[in-house]
Amino acid sequence: MRFLTWLLATAAAVATAAWLFDGISFEGATDPFGTEVQEKILPLLAVSVLLGLVNIVVGKLLKLLSLPFIILTLGLLLVVINALLLMLTAWIAGGLGLGFEVDGFWTAVGGSVVISLVGWFFQTALDD
Repeated sequence: MRFLTWLLATAAAVATAAWLFDGISFEGATDPFGTEVQEKILPLLAVSVLLGLVNIVVGKLLKLLSLPFIILTLGLLLVVINALLLMLTAWIAGGLGLGFEVDGFWTAVGGSVVISLVGWFFQTALDD
C-alpha cells in the first residue's frame, strides 16, 4: 500500500510540474510505428517509477558523496542534485520513448522543487 501511495503522489507531482513549466513536457509514449498513444496514465506512472529508481540508485550515492558540500551550502546543493536527477530521468525516459522531456537546468531546478513539494503534500494527504 505504501508503494501505491508513493507512486500516486509522485505521478501527481510530475504531472503538476509538467503543467506549470513550459520547459517540462510530457507527450506520452509512442508506439513502435511512431504515432502517439493517447493514453498518458501508464507512461506517467512509468516516468514516476523511473524517477524513483534514479533517486534510489544514483541519488543516494550522489548525496552521500557530496555530504560535506551539502552541509557547507546549508542544503542548497540538494536542489541542484535533485535538478540533475530530474534531467537524468528525462534523458533515460527519452531513450525509452516515454515522451518526458526537461529543457534546461533552471527548468529542472523549478521542476524538482515543485515535484518535491507536491509529492510531499500528496503523500502526506494520502497517508492519512
